[in-house]
Amino acid sequence: MENQQAVKKKTAGRWKLFAIIAVCASPLIGSYIAYYGIKPGGRTNYGEILDPRKYPTPLLGSTSLDGHATALDAYKGKWIMLQVDSGACAAACQKKLYEMRQLRLTQGKEMGRIERVWLITDNQPLDTVLMREYDGTRMLRAPQKVVNGWLPADAGSTPTDHLYMIDPLGNLMMRFPKDADPNKIKKDLGKLLRASSIG
Repeated sequence: MENQQAVKKKTAGRWKLFAIIAVCASPLIGSYIAYYGIKPGGRTNYGEILDPRKYPTPLLGSTSLDGHATALDAYKGKWIMLQVDSGACAAACQKKLYEMRQLRLTQGKEMGRIERVWLITDNQPLDTVLMREYDGTRMLRAPQKVVNGWLPADAGSTPTDHLYMIDPLGNLMMRFPKDADPNKIKKDLGKLLRASSIG
């Protein structure tokens, strides 16, 4: 009799745990369903959806600019807009930094749910004016070989040509094309944020 009660309690406890997990994960699951399943007029997203199972986040060995180990996990719980480039940050790099800042601002009250991350793949010193201009962008150094081995790029391009999205669970899930249209990225961001909002 006692064994049966123990089994019942254990089973009830498991169902409660599953229910809690389902409630917590439902906003994120909803955002994926919105992209993968609800497409009344065909493809509705501008960015290319990536299968996170194919691109698990490696141990990047990334560090903050002052040399402290800082992983992308530090920003879990938020959507991450990710760009990759040299510390020299030529015109194309600066354009991406500008677009990431503006795209985040266009989300209004939801912008706090987005982090901007720049993975710097060399030891080039950064321009202090650039750092001040894009204050709020998380600037991390990471080995180019590891970054390029992780981030998929379109044929004829490299990861430096793209912007990427990482979901709040830390999964790489979207890549925007080279020379992407910011207005179309804005729409994708808005849809992701709405689909994954709680309540």
